[in-house]
Amino acid sequence: MIFSRLSVLPVLAGVASAINITASASGGNASSPLAYGLMFEDINHSGEGGIYAELIQNRAFQGNREYASTLTPWKAIGSSVLTLQNTSIPLSSALPTSVNVRASSNGTPHDSTGTIGISNPGWWGISVQPQTYTGSFWVLGSYTGNFTASLVSATSGTIFASVEIPSNSTAREWTEFSFSLNPLTAAPDVNNNFVIAFDSGTSLNFNLISLFPPTYNDRPNGNRPELMKALIDLNPSFFRIPGGNNIEGDTFGYRWAWNETIGPLKDRPGRPGMNLGIPKWCTDLDVEPILGVWSGFYLNGDVTNPDVVPEADLQPYVDDAMNELEFLIGDTSTTYGALRASLGYPEPWKINYVEVGNEDNLGGGESSYISYRWPMFYNAIHAKYPDILVISSAQDLLSVGAPHTSGTDFHQYSRPDDFALQFEHFDHSNRSYPILLGEYAVIQPNANGAPVDWNAAKMDYGTWIGAVGEAIYLLGMERNGDIVFGASYAPGFQNINSFQWTPDLVTFSADPEKTVRSCSWHQLQLLSNNRYNATVPFTTTNSPPFGPAFYVIGVNNPGEYVFKATVYNTTEPIPFSINFEGVDAGATGILTVLNAPEGNSMNVYGGEDVVIKTVSNVTAGAGGKFEFELKEYDIAVFTT
Repeated sequence: MIFSRLSVLPVLAGVASAINITASASGGNASSPLAYGLMFEDINHSGEGGIYAELIQNRAFQGNREYASTLTPWKAIGSSVLTLQNTSIPLSSALPTSVNVRASSNGTPHDSTGTIGISNPGWWGISVQPQTYTGSFWVLGSYTGNFTASLVSATSGTIFASVEIPSNSTAREWTEFSFSLNPLTAAPDVNNNFVIAFDSGTSLNFNLISLFPPTYNDRPNGNRPELMKALIDLNPSFFRIPGGNNIEGDTFGYRWAWNETIGPLKDRPGRPGMNLGIPKWCTDLDVEPILGVWSGFYLNGDVTNPDVVPEADLQPYVDDAMNELEFLIGDTSTTYGALRASLGYPEPWKINYVEVGNEDNLGGGESSYISYRWPMFYNAIHAKYPDILVISSAQDLLSVGAPHTSGTDFHQYSRPDDFALQFEHFDHSNRSYPILLGEYAVIQPNANGAPVDWNAAKMDYGTWIGAVGEAIYLLGMERNGDIVFGASYAPGFQNINSFQWTPDLVTFSADPEKTVRSCSWHQLQLLSNNRYNATVPFTTTNSPPFGPAFYVIGVNNPGEYVFKATVYNTTEPIPFSINFEGVDAGATGILTVLNAPEGNSMNVYGGEDVVIKTVSNVTAGAGGKFEFELKEYDIAVFTT
């Protein structure tokens, strides 16, 4: 980001007719304490290969009924032969498949000499820095020699760190080994491998091979610090998790199953996201969880043939959601509260929000959601936990006949012009129930006023004009903070090496130094870090009051105002003259403005940050008026 700091004179020479605003001290809408938050969907390798700091790809050779176990990307070293096996003694029922490593010499492993082993390139690379890496692996087979664990350049063969690990493994029981690696210098790139080697005179099985760099807050099984920092810098207040299509799963048996995400890693079966420590995320981010529960709907159906659980078979899944809530918030006298305590968490967490499903109005799911799925989940949760806000995932709450003690999740993907046109969208919402803007993003460029086209390509990266369009929509949300209680951009993460959806909030690779914060990230950081307790009414000389400038005014303590504005679709700078009730001449304020060289500027992987940030001091002139001007595509916050 390009940054500068300026001083602005109290009075500017007129360039065009100023927008004159007089703001009251009170009388507006209360603002939601949540307002801006996060949504996590395990897409684009957001979790494994992303924020989850595990460096080893395919560490447990996991498969499931949809995807077979595989050796990819493991490679043999030396004369090794690698074979996937389901041994008579599995590591666990969740991880039955392991890799057998033996030497290739006439098919007989015991007459070979030298070193054999396995090598893993990580998730498209491993960043090697002078820091401590902690690792572990499990072995089945009799071996009394040493294992050598190392980090090695895949191009030059340079060994950056290596450690000898004495073995006492046996043929009838799995043995776990732990180790640390301490490189003294950084590797020049991420083209590095993790290697485990041992004497070739034996045949051994390996499973759950793990290597972690330092994690955020030094959490075991934790997250990448720089990606957590990208989230924390947004000042989020809530975390919608698990969110998106990941909760549904493609087919039967592939849904998000909460009880397979707890306990020791060796007891968690294969599925994206099963290893993430979600409750710890909420603690580290200091956010309110909005818990998603599976609603009996899979993704692989369509409008004419939806894949939903029949009403007669749904109750066990309702019970499963209730068990999850008991695990999270039940006291230790309950079955699942006691299970939580046994895992080291005696104190319950606080859950105030539960969302039933994800986009159940799509893919042919709406009819069953209206008729029985939503009522069954809602009635069960509301009866036992009346203080929890249960949220419908079907966009328009009224279409599912939900009681007013519930909320609705609204998703919006579109183009910049369309977002700008919807500045007043939430002004017209039914104010008898709360709304979550659970997903939003500009995903396509403008096209002569056309709405989003789901058959057309999406942008690779978010543009600055897209961020401005989103900002206009978000300011409209802020105007209605009494009913729209939160907004979260989606998706949050993208691994540049493997992804399914663009654009995204943060793009990354194995190299932490190359993480890219999008234009939308910068816009969101500015809006989220400048909040207020309530909006305030105002009068203006403009008619109509909005367009090409869009704005909202809020207040915290008396005299502490926040003015947020964007300028969209104008050829000249727009002068502003603002008078805040109770603020006199000579008072000072701070004007922060974001912009970019062009509307189509974007932050791309491997490129420079295009977002320009300018901070100015503004002094109130006669009558307590603050005067400044904003130009095309400015996103601005002014605070007194």
